[in-house]
Amino acid sequence: MILKFPRRLWIEWSELTGVPVVAIASLAMTGLVLGVRHLGGLQALELAAFDRMVQLRPQSEPDPRLLVVAITEADLKLQRSWPFSDQVWAQALANLQKAKPRLIGLDIYRDLPQPPGQTALTQQFQAPNVIAITNLGDGDGIPPPAAVPSDRVSFNDVVTDADGVIRRNFMFGSTDTTEFTSLSLLLAQRYLAAQQILPQQPWNRYESVRWGRATFTPLSPKAGGYQKADAEAYQILLNYRTGQKVAAEVSLAQVLAQKVDSALIKDKIVLIGATASSLKDEFFTPYSSTVGVSNPEMPGVLIHAQMVSQILDAVSGDRPLFWFWPEWAEVLWIAGWAVAGGSIAWVIRQPFRLALSGVLMLGVLGGSCFGILLQAGWVPVISPAIAGLMTVGAVVSYRGYQAQRQQKTVMTLLGQNTSPEIAAALWSSRDRLLQSGKLPGQRLTATVLFTDIKDFSTISEQMSPEALLNWLNEYLSVMTQEVQTHHGIINKFTGDGLMAVFGVPVPRTSTDEIAEDAKRAVACALAFGDRLRELNPGWQARGLPMVQMRAGIFTGPVVVGSLGGKERLEYGVIGDSVNIASRLESCEKNRHVDICRVLIAQETLEHLNQQFVVEAWGPLALKGKQQTVDVYRVIDWHTPQTQAIAPTLDNSTLVNVEMPLEPFIVKADIETTTVDSH
Repeated sequence: MILKFPRRLWIEWSELTGVPVVAIASLAMTGLVLGVRHLGGLQALELAAFDRMVQLRPQSEPDPRLLVVAITEADLKLQRSWPFSDQVWAQALANLQKAKPRLIGLDIYRDLPQPPGQTALTQQFQAPNVIAITNLGDGDGIPPPAAVPSDRVSFNDVVTDADGVIRRNFMFGSTDTTEFTSLSLLLAQRYLAAQQILPQQPWNRYESVRWGRATFTPLSPKAGGYQKADAEAYQILLNYRTGQKVAAEVSLAQVLAQKVDSALIKDKIVLIGATASSLKDEFFTPYSSTVGVSNPEMPGVLIHAQMVSQILDAVSGDRPLFWFWPEWAEVLWIAGWAVAGGSIAWVIRQPFRLALSGVLMLGVLGGSCFGILLQAGWVPVISPAIAGLMTVGAVVSYRGYQAQRQQKTVMTLLGQNTSPEIAAALWSSRDRLLQSGKLPGQRLTATVLFTDIKDFSTISEQMSPEALLNWLNEYLSVMTQEVQTHHGIINKFTGDGLMAVFGVPVPRTSTDEIAEDAKRAVACALAFGDRLRELNPGWQARGLPMVQMRAGIFTGPVVVGSLGGKERLEYGVIGDSVNIASRLESCEKNRHVDICRVLIAQETLEHLNQQFVVEAWGPLALKGKQQTVDVYRVIDWHTPQTQAIAPTLDNSTLVNVEMPLEPFIVKADIETTTVDSH
């Protein structure tokens, strides 16, 4: 019982259809994807998909509240040294202050004096609108300028993902002794404070803060497509304004030469930093993988400008911060697409349509995720796509396995004795024919053929069981081959005979098809005689008996389908037509004038279209039949002006009978008798 239970359970599972199959496959694939996702196995793909969607969305115009003073390669050549002297920076700051900027963020390290000009630079650092930077590093960072008060010192550290891309805004950091605010956040805070727009509560590393029209919430390690993000301190997902020009730019040389329009500076946030590639202050962004981009990296000063612009837009309500679904909603999202994939795979069976539907499903998924991103939402796209495709694969694999079992069931039911054409036709109609592992009962018109060996009982008494079995197998093998050649199926073997059916399991829907089955059955019976003539001499030479056989054929309605239970099934053909065919085979056993006597009824003769020469035996009352049956013996195929050979009534001599073209019947005067079955 213990050993049988798993097998029985597996058999029951393999017979599931529809909703249970989709549900089980979806649940299994969702669980597998969630497991891989939890381990971080899909994070890189989710981030790549996020980057692609960011690239595709519309880009904003340069931020009019910002100005970037860029240190270019031309500036390096002009100054002929790096770092620049304090005098250069003092002059640049003085020139900028003349145009009255709101704030100046200096993304340049000035921890050590660079004479000449130290005193002049110290004086410029006293201006309340100048923000300097420090670098926190990993404990060995770069200190800020000594002349700048601590409340105007920020940090310019950035956080990169495992692929080196900056996707997050690192807002708060600290050393062992001091808490610092990021350059972008400090600039935004002071800019908005001048407009009396202040956070509604103090910043806390682990709590949400309402500020203007935005709520700032610290990023979680599992936000959006992340699963293992290093979300220490206070971070938010960076919503880039554009991948190109985030703000107006001027060079340091233009500032020093006072060639910058004061309108570009007045009341603006001015960021000063390096854009020269040789200074290696560049980073990868979501736009770096854009096809055809000449420089995939973005200078650090421009990234800080992106961060400032994001905070200002969020507080003013112009561009919302990114939002994310809770974990349970993402699980339902992934499971929903798994169910969608499983449903598509179960409903659509044609490969091309299935592939097209799968592509359409992915398109709808991608379009939905992109639409949500346009509303500042980031939801997983790769995880549900993989779950959906894996569920498609699982359901298709299950259907393939189920199809193999169904095919095995069908071929077992048919005894594997069908012609290739019949087998192919049956299998192509399996959905209609198979219900719960069985062939349902079906009424149709078919032609039934029974055969038997004359005097088999006497022959079997003279042979050992082993020799008899071998001889019978040789005989039945040849007969089976003929049935298959004539597109019939062997329904059963009856010891020394067989029952074959023509016109099943695929129903014949026209008179021509039914007639064709009848002709094939008669032709098959005549072929039995031809093969027997070939076999007898060989058997005689081997000391085996030479035999004659009888065949009975009837065309009429039958019911076909599975007989038995799941553990033991056979393909059953039942109905009065089967009984009549069996009675015809055993009719008038003593009248056996040919090596293979073939008897048919009027119902079969009507379908032969005068293609065979027959002998009329008249109406006979078969055993178990209240009404008589018009019986005919099939002599041979008819061809124009053929000589048909018919026996006389006493079977003593043969006479040649000239056959007219119609109706090709040799008439014999026979009294009506009752015939017993064998």
